Amino acid sequence: MNDAVEHDLECTGLSKHFGSVRAVDDVSFRIPKGSFFSILGPSGCGKTTLMRMIAGFENPSDGDIHIKGRSVLNIPPNRRNVKMVFQHLALFPMMNVFENIAYGLRCAGTPKSEIPQKVNDVLERIALPDVGNREIHQLSGGQKQRIAIARCMVLDPDVLLLDEPLGALDLKLREAMKIELKLLQHQFNTTFIYITHDQSEALVMSDNVAVMNEGRFEQVGKPEELYHKPATSFVAGFVGDSNRWAGKVEQISDGVAKVATEAGLSILCKPQAGVEKGAPVSIFVRPEFIAAQRAGEAGPPDANSNALAGKVDSVLFNGANSRILVRGPSSELIEADVVVTGGTSDLRPGDAVQLNWAPEQAMCYAR
Repeated sequence: MNDAVEHDLECTGLSKHFGSVRAVDDVSFRIPKGSFFSILGPSGCGKTTLMRMIAGFENPSDGDIHIKGRSVLNIPPNRRNVKMVFQHLALFPMMNVFENIAYGLRCAGTPKSEIPQKVNDVLERIALPDVGNREIHQLSGGQKQRIAIARCMVLDPDVLLLDEPLGALDLKLREAMKIELKLLQHQFNTTFIYITHDQSEALVMSDNVAVMNEGRFEQVGKPEELYHKPATSFVAGFVGDSNRWAGKVEQISDGVAKVATEAGLSILCKPQAGVEKGAPVSIFVRPEFIAAQRAGEAGPPDANSNALAGKVDSVLFNGANSRILVRGPSSELIEADVVVTGGTSDLRPGDAVQLNWAPEQAMCYAR
């Protein structure tokens, strides 16, 4: 089997221009068979336009799209073996569950005698074997999500496109559906392409994630790579929470840069590619890498580490793993994660603290 067919989807040099606006700008990527691939980015970055080109609802200005090794540029949407699940699901309210799922099979000309078995099989696979006779309004939000996916999967698509399908759900159901979608993808072993602006959805569910910004892919990689080794300052700022400082590099020695920030701090950090002495830079430090101790309990600052004195401004309680906002020496707010036990040792607003973090945990990018 040739290499192209090993990938369910391959886009090469894909672009879409609307007048002078480059909605998608020279995007290339390949998605291995049976994987969960997310495209993550802010509103207006081009991710929905990219999905619409894959589905056939938009024609590319440049580039090519291959599904199962075959170009689909001249194939209309209804003849591409690609299905879509939208945020509002678009289930037919006048049909029951069975009829909703069977609708696509009937349109595709499936023999009438085969339809009941195919519908029952897909209901079994989504763990809802007994809901065929229910009306759509009798289903919970999570059940509707699964029926919308079943309606697509009964047609055995090569690729399933999901355009922010969890956006209309409440928080608790959204959290549950993240896990459920990942399990469903494994169950069907079909390539899922998931569009979202919610980083937690992309990181939790995906085998690989593409971070998109202004029509381009900034980085494609496994969720842990994007989080711990962001390739650009945009990825560092968009994926996960970070404290940020702007400054200028004073010196670089033994792989560590010393940066004078605009807030008047001196921060040791790990310089990324392109960072040179005298260069303006942006620094990102994740809250979980900052250790916070009461000022009287902290030892003397380590010359090879970052140490900063401040006062707890507020505590953002979230169970055992909570977060404090510390007012630094230049009145900037710095976020640090802490363990809250409910005991007398917990940090509280007004406490004087010392914050410490290693230079390796401070990512430094050229601006």
